[in-house]
Amino acid sequence: MSIEVKNITKFYGEQKALDAVNFSIHKGEIVGFLGPNGAGKSTMMKIITGFIAASEGEVLVNNFDLKSHKLEAQKNIGYLPEHNPLYLEMYVREYLLFNASIHKVSKDKVENIISKVGLTPEAHKKINQLSKGYRQRVGLAAALLHNPEVLILDEPTTGLDPNQLLEIRNLIKEIGKDKTVLFSTHIMQEVEAICDRVILINKGKIVADKSLKELQKNQEQVIEVEFDFKIEKQFVETIPYLKSANNIHDTNWELVFNTTEDMRSIVFDFAQENGLKTLKLNSKNKNLESLFRELTT
Repeated sequence: MSIEVKNITKFYGEQKALDAVNFSIHKGEIVGFLGPNGAGKSTMMKIITGFIAASEGEVLVNNFDLKSHKLEAQKNIGYLPEHNPLYLEMYVREYLLFNASIHKVSKDKVENIISKVGLTPEAHKKINQLSKGYRQRVGLAAALLHNPEVLILDEPTTGLDPNQLLEIRNLIKEIGKDKTVLFSTHIMQEVEAICDRVILINKGKIVADKSLKELQKNQEQVIEVEFDFKIEKQFVETIPYLKSANNIHDTNWELVFNTTEDMRSIVFDFAQENGLKTLKLNSKNKNLESLFRELTT
């Protein structure tokens, strides 16, 4: 087990930021850590990395307890915080060599990391000359220098343009093949594109912990339909493949189907066969974003 979080609680004064949080992550998993602002994501990540201490509970990284073997645990962790701390006046290669000297990493390994994260064309530049995307690459390179088993990324794609997003996404996927990656984000498309699993936290508590396949399997489609006449619910419930029906107002209905396939034709055929007209017919998939809203509002 690469990361084990056991009953972690964190107080800031009287405020409880984390409330008995439990989860574990295996090697080779890329896990998306989701939650609204103030949910406790960054606090949890700082506790896992040993930057701050929990009020209660324990964290193990590669079987090292952060309380009793903090340095050993931290040697197994690469961390990219939300606000990437870089020495902007240093050159890229100079900055990475400086970090490498702290970890006692050879110059050859620095060059390998520069190549791996796609920094070779920019390695001769000062960090303050780089775009946000390349600065993120520098932060990732610094986090990877000592070849950690566990990578903790806090909002690694914030502020990137679509091209930079794709580059960093592919880089994380490549890194995640042989490491444990926990990263937080607000971008649901990133989670769906990268992650094996999703942990959702709200108000300091875990409200969902499922594989992405399981979440996708359970996705639903919601049809919003307006008929030209008011009809009884029992009649609406005869629509094929229907899971539930909610009469929003008068002739307006919200119909839920256990599939993400477009069911508008089924609803349209139902109306035609029963002498009804559809004045409105919209479809929306109940995906990760809608699950996020449900569980955090």
